[in-house]
Amino acid sequence: MVKRPGTPSRARGTSKLPKSAFAYPSKRKYPINTKARARNALSRAAQRGTFGSVSHVRRRVLKRYPSLRKTKRRKASRRRR
Repeated sequence: MVKRPGTPSRARGTSKLPKSAFAYPSKRKYPINTKARARNALSRAAQRGTFGSVSHVRRRVLKRYPSLRKTKRRKASRRRR
């Protein structure tokens, strides 16, 4: 099924969410009411040809879920053969 531009989200339960549960409340785009949906919003916003900007969605997600902030990871040591 191809999503047509301008059609409302058909995801289960998003039509009942308040506007504050979206990264773009006026357009009701990118629901961020759960951590899973927030992670999904970040990845969808990063895809080419999608609505909005990644930085805006990232700001909204991190404001709501600060624990999703990336931490610096140490590089895994490579074993030589």
